[in-house]
Order: sequence, then C-alpha cells, then structure tokens
Amino acid sequence: MRHYFTADAIRAAEAPLLAGLPDGVLMRRAAYGLATAIARELRIRAGGVAGRRLCAVVGSGDNGGDALWAATLLRRRGAAATAVLLNPDRTHAKALAAFRSAGGRVVPAVPPLTDLVIDGVVGISGSGPLRPAAAEVFAAAEDAEIPVVAVDIPSGVDVQTGAITGPAVRAALTVTFGGLKPVHALADCGRVELIDIGLDLPPTSVLGMEAADVKARWPLPGVHDDKYSQGVTGILAGSSTYPGAAILCTGAAVATTSGMKRYAGSAAAEVVSHWPEVVAAPNPHAAGRVQSWVVGPGLGTDEKGFAALHFALSSDLPVVVDADALTILSTQPDLVAGRTAPTVLTPHAGEFARLAGGPPGEDRVAATRRLADAFGATVLLKGNVTVVAEPAGGIVYLNPAGGSWAATAGSGDVLSGMIGALLASGMPPAEAAAAAAFVHARAANASAADPGPAPAPTSASRILAHIRQAIAEL
Repeated sequence: MRHYFTADAIRAAEAPLLAGLPDGVLMRRAAYGLATAIARELRIRAGGVAGRRLCAVVGSGDNGGDALWAATLLRRRGAAATAVLLNPDRTHAKALAAFRSAGGRVVPAVPPLTDLVIDGVVGISGSGPLRPAAAEVFAAAEDAEIPVVAVDIPSGVDVQTGAITGPAVRAALTVTFGGLKPVHALADCGRVELIDIGLDLPPTSVLGMEAADVKARWPLPGVHDDKYSQGVTGILAGSSTYPGAAILCTGAAVATTSGMKRYAGSAAAEVVSHWPEVVAAPNPHAAGRVQSWVVGPGLGTDEKGFAALHFALSSDLPVVVDADALTILSTQPDLVAGRTAPTVLTPHAGEFARLAGGPPGEDRVAATRRLADAFGATVLLKGNVTVVAEPAGGIVYLNPAGGSWAATAGSGDVLSGMIGALLASGMPPAEAAAAAAFVHARAANASAADPGPAPAPTSASRILAHIRQAIAEL
C-alpha cells in the first residue's frame, strides 16, 4: 500500500532528526540517495556516470542544497557538473563550497549537450508556478530534450493538490525523501523513487492500492462456495433508448467475480443475448434476492429512473449510484438521507458539479471528501487520477491510471458494474471502489495496447473484454 503524507507531517517528522543529528547529516543522507538514483538514471540513459554532463538548477532552500551535494558526489565519480544558481546570495553555503571544491562550475544557463538536469529549485514548502528565471531555464532544457530529475517534487507543482497554475518542471524522474506526498499520485512526476532517510511518520488516511493489495482483496471462489455465496449482483441500468449501458454494466459485473448476476430492466433481451448467464427480470420487484445494486447507467431520468433509484436506496443493501441516477440524486439528495447500508457515488466532473453545486476545482481530494461527508456516502471521483473518499474523515484512495485510455464513452458503465460485483462479494465500499478503479485502469491500458506494438484507440467494449486479463495479471 502506498502512503501519502502532507508536507506538515514530513516536516514534523524531520524536526527531531534535525535536532538530534549533527548539522547537515540529514541533508547529506538525502543527497546520497538522490545521487544514487541519478547515477542509475544515467546508466540507463547514457551507459554510466563517468564523462556524463549534468547541471543542477539550484534554488535557495534545502532542495538546492540536496541538488548541490548530489552533484558533488557525482562529480567525484567522474561526471562533469555545473550549477545554475537562481538566488546566489541565498544558496546553501556548505553545499556550494563542497561543489566548487570538487571541481563543479557555476554557470549562467544550462550548457549545451548536458545529459541531465537536476531540479533543486523548490521543495515541499514551495507554492505557485516557477518564477520567470527558473521558467526560462527549464523551458530551454525542455526544448533541448534534456531529461530532468526533480528533487522531492517537480518545482511549480502544488505538493498537496498536484495543481499546475503556470510554468512547472516536467520531470522524467522524481526522487523524494522520507515519504510520498499527494503530488506524487495527483500530478505527472515521471517515475517516482522514495528514499528512506529515517523518518518516523504517523499514520495517514491518504493511501494508494498497489497490485499486491488488490490481489489480496479480490474475491476468488473457495472450495465450499457456490454461485450465491460469492455474491449476487443486481443491475438496474439501461433502457430501450440506451440498451448498451445495460450490456456494458452487466458484462463488467460478469467479468469481475464468479458470483451470480441479476438484471432488472427494459433491456433484458439485449443483455441476455450478450450474457446468457445473467438472470433477467422486467423490473426490480421481480428480480429476486441480491447482495448489491448498481443503478443508473443509461437508465434515464424519468419516473422509471426515479422509481428504480428509490427502490435500490430504500433497500438495506450496498448500492452503486452512477450516471443518470446521480442526476436524479442531485435534485433529491434526501434519497440517501439516513441510509445505513453502504452507498457509493461514482461521478465524473460534470456529475460532481451537479451534486456539489460546483466543480471539484484544483483540490480534488478535499472536494471529494466534502461530497462524501455531505451525502454520507463513499464517493469515487473519476479522472486520470481517481479519488475515492470515505465519509466522516475516513480513508482516501488515490489511483493514477497511468494513461487516459479509460476516457471513452461507456467506460464508467463498466466501472460501476465492477464495483457492484465487488460489493456483492462483501468487500467494504471504499476498498471495492479503489480495487475496481485499479483493475479498470489496467484493463483500459491493456485494451489500448492489444494487439500492439503501439497503443491505439480503444472503447468501453474493449475495456470490458480485458477485465479478466487485468485480474489474471494480479
């Protein structure tokens, strides 16, 4: 499990070490890890360290000191090292002296033919976009296609929200210290390497599932299971106008677990023609017993849609509310008032704005938490980085998709079907949403790469067809 810490938590954990260790030890500990990561990057890109040319772009904070110490260590290993000092009068004095003593040169701009640039401009205490001088330096590096290694975070990117409001560094690699920060999930930081510098960090409520976490939670049939004990998923989706939503949502539930699936709605004939293992009924009252409901995709917002949503939310079962059902809920939020059974809302940005009265804005984590609290429900905010928030200050899961292939019509219908099937199996709502988002993103990426050799446009149907592969790869 990935753990993400606020800048305040990192600084608080650093304080006793800074007080108890000799001056500069913690910085040199970080710099050694940074230099090791840069050396590895140079071996990958250029075959080694000796004879390579690197340039540190140095700000006035500790990140500038980290960059200079790392450049000093690499200079001692045979690299040619230069440094651009953005604030010469406020540069870390001991690090600069060591850099110069090792043969490092201070230059006014990144030299031509540089193999790698170190971004040591600002760290976790910085805010706002790059200042003009730094922006000019990194724009030139980007134009020259020089890879950048960021120290702690890419400068110009907000550490808490990942927001980019102006010029910012685009890093090929980010080397961070002590603990991951939200920016490492919420923004493009390139590859992220975490260096242990001995911090004793407190528990955090912002997490990210990894493959092993999803594998450990994914429901597989036991030797005594039958089709009912593995969970029966009920699907209230689709209509005569939008039968495809029912097909996608139900098919995703079929692909996600081995339990039983019941469809209730007007697209029954189309659903069964695609998925003959599904038990279909004309309405939810005739559907039979289920362990969860998925309601909304392609349902419509008329009286039938309202009746289906009211039926599901009036039950004591876990419910996934998506698409048209979210639109209905935005006008009648009292439908979820007092619910004790799990409810999962799965809005994209537009649906979020209808539910919350405005868009999520730059701080998507805080916005998702507020909506979860307002509805007393788990909220999954879709996006390139999916945010899943429990209500009442609970756990938040961040899931970077690693691509935008899931941004296609019907993809959300697939995701809601997956979540519903996991809820029926008994998985807790936030874990179900986060695990489904993880596998959904992998299925989307796999569908774009199949058959290869280069990614190509995909679709919700192709994503659905790759769910089983994505699960198997866990």
